[in-house]
Amino acid sequence: MKEVVIYTDGACKGNPGIGGWGAWLTFGGHEKRLCGGERDTTNNRMELMGAIEGLKALKEACDVTLYTDSSYVQKGITQWLAGWKKKGWMTASKQPVKNKDLWQALDDACQKHQVTWKWVKGHAGIEGNEIADQLANQGIDELRAQ
Repeated sequence: MKEVVIYTDGACKGNPGIGGWGAWLTFGGHEKRLCGGERDTTNNRMELMGAIEGLKALKEACDVTLYTDSSYVQKGITQWLAGWKKKGWMTASKQPVKNKDLWQALDDACQKHQVTWKWVKGHAGIEGNEIADQLANQGIDELRAQ
């Protein structure tokens, strides 16, 4: 199975506001840079989109190490998701799970891969995180230019 490293990030100018997501995929000597954005969104939605789109870009089952600076994404997928699904997409406090559509898309995107989730400190000079951050902001810039 191919070993792929993905760094993802999301950004929002205003929360809610215009937002962007980025994903930097590396495998061997190859890389792929992805970005996109939405006009009316939240930072958490963009963080989720970076992870979803990064995983969806893989054309075959891979052994993925995915780095995110979002503890919301990292804890959501590794600690909270199973409970949300068991409780019919309700939180421990009996509230509907926010961003359910994206959590379901992320859960689906993970199914064909072996994914190890890693949290990294944002804006700490970690190359992959800095590139993902630049891509997320590029997603916003491209949207603004339209």
